[in-house]
Amino acid sequence: MKIDLHTHILPRDWPDLDAKYGYSGFVRLDHYKPCCARMMIGDRVFREITDNVWDPKRRIEECDREKISMQVLSTVPVMFSYWAKPADALDLARRLNDHIAEVVRDHPTRFAGLATIPMQDPDLAAQELERCVRELGLRGAQIGTHVDANSHCARNETRNLDDTSLDPVWSAAEQLGAAIFVHPWDMLGKERMPKYWLPWLVGMPAETSLAICSMMFGGVFERFPKLRVAFAHGGGAFPITIGRIEHAFHVRPDLVATDNKANPRSYLAHHDTPAHFYVDSLVHDADALKLLLKLFGAQRVALGSDYPFPLGEAHAGKLIESMKELSMKEKAQLLSGTAREFLGINP
Repeated sequence: MKIDLHTHILPRDWPDLDAKYGYSGFVRLDHYKPCCARMMIGDRVFREITDNVWDPKRRIEECDREKISMQVLSTVPVMFSYWAKPADALDLARRLNDHIAEVVRDHPTRFAGLATIPMQDPDLAAQELERCVRELGLRGAQIGTHVDANSHCARNETRNLDDTSLDPVWSAAEQLGAAIFVHPWDMLGKERMPKYWLPWLVGMPAETSLAICSMMFGGVFERFPKLRVAFAHGGGAFPITIGRIEHAFHVRPDLVATDNKANPRSYLAHHDTPAHFYVDSLVHDADALKLLLKLFGAQRVALGSDYPFPLGEAHAGKLIESMKELSMKEKAQLLSGTAREFLGINP
């Protein structure tokens, strides 16, 4: 059995949100030819997509071909819209969440769902998370690596995930038993990296490591010990830099350990105890996956493909299945067991 924790979906159609909300920056779809569309932000093409982004039947056909038992659906991160007015971001989130819930209801054995929530207003975000879990049956939420507000928001500043203003979200997730999947969206240093697709190749891994370190050093896992959090793309740059991170904790505690005295390595696997948080398996490299298993334990690494986008694993689970040093039990854990535990899906 394979459960793909990391896949993205959109509705086929939605309103012109620039016109609806009265300001620009929202994504619209330009269905310029059959089975294809352009994701547009103003006059700029953000990404070209095909009908497997919005057509459940097409997704199921491709899942059957790749022997994927279940996909976990979440929106495309550009849709987070944390920069928008909170009421508008909530309205957009509800549209996206209702759509995901509808797809899951129509195909309950093939799909599970994660919501999007307006993180620029943590109280609204917590309320929408509760609606999605209690009323829509979604398993939790996908959120960004930071909350970047602008002039459309009451609080015009960037917040990392350690910001205590976000505590209502963590509290709600913990009380609801909701899973939180952290995905990068607006990349560090993108102004310096316009060429070579570097925001996606360099900025994204850095963003994810920043989010992990923020939550660890900010004491989020200490304040909310039952919070279940997973990070996309194998934790980005974090696994290969944990030695540097721990070293800094020891040599400059005056800078690093200001809000939390716990050694960052204490959140990782030791002996038979798995790590405190989860990552997906999307690293495209056998040695990198071995490092994830060493640092996190098989119980905290879940199959994730980033379907249906080009930086994803085209054949979901192929890397895991190709590794001869893994036992059948370990492979089963990676391919479905970890996702079940993270999402709270009964066997």
